[in-house]
Amino acid sequence: MQISVKRFLGLCLFLIFCVLLYAKIIEPNWIDIHRVQLRLPHLASEFNDYRIVQISDLHTDKFMTQRHLRRIFYLVNQQKPDLIAMTGDFVTEYQQKFIPYFQNSLKVLKSKDKTVAVLGNHDYLANPQGIRKALRANNILELRNRVYSIKRGNSILNIAGIDDVLMGTARLDLVLQQLPPEGAAIILVHEPDFADISAATGKFDLQLSGHSHAGQVRLPFFKPPVLPTLSKKYYEGLNRVGNMNVYTNRGIGMTSLRIRFGSRPEITVFDLVTGK
Repeated sequence: MQISVKRFLGLCLFLIFCVLLYAKIIEPNWIDIHRVQLRLPHLASEFNDYRIVQISDLHTDKFMTQRHLRRIFYLVNQQKPDLIAMTGDFVTEYQQKFIPYFQNSLKVLKSKDKTVAVLGNHDYLANPQGIRKALRANNILELRNRVYSIKRGNSILNIAGIDDVLMGTARLDLVLQQLPPEGAAIILVHEPDFADISAATGKFDLQLSGHSHAGQVRLPFFKPPVLPTLSKKYYEGLNRVGNMNVYTNRGIGMTSLRIRFGSRPEITVFDLVTGK
């Protein structure tokens, strides 16, 4: 049976409409709560089953409403995190007028031990001081080239963070000076490809990053056609670099084209396990 040209074109237009509807409305709101069990060789037994929930790249702006932010944070709380790790790009570049939305929504977040954060490149192009103020107002610790150690009994878990690499404010040397010799060490870095440098130190068990959005638009089985600087190697999920794991979260928000296709927004839930 032959299909007329008119009918064929109509079918194509309908399929294009469906794809655009999915990419514009459905996928950006279809949050993937992705669970990862990670075995860290230097993790003390006191921290066995320790849970870290990572969120990244919220990109607060007129598209990322306060209502949407609160929904995301409620989902984070439902995972019952011991620690919440936020890996930058909280506000979209030049959209600093939306910082109050971000600050007010943060009140919802709850973790057992602490919520920690590092800034990303978009934060520096919005208003880094305003974003820092929003974090402090909600008792969120910015790991700006520093280390925060969590104690359980006689053991510690070290959570480090460096400032944004693209903005030239990262000081790994300062972090290494502060890092205790004992305990597992996790480093928060907005840009994932920094893993080549952090892994080379031999000091970290895990790096948590964002930045890439996993390309934001990608076809199945193909590498994303567009990836930002410093996220072209480790642009999604779990990768091994030397003796260190690096995990790149796909983020929550969007930039440029306000669509997602093949790159669902992500909340990552890490359950840490002791032993090799």
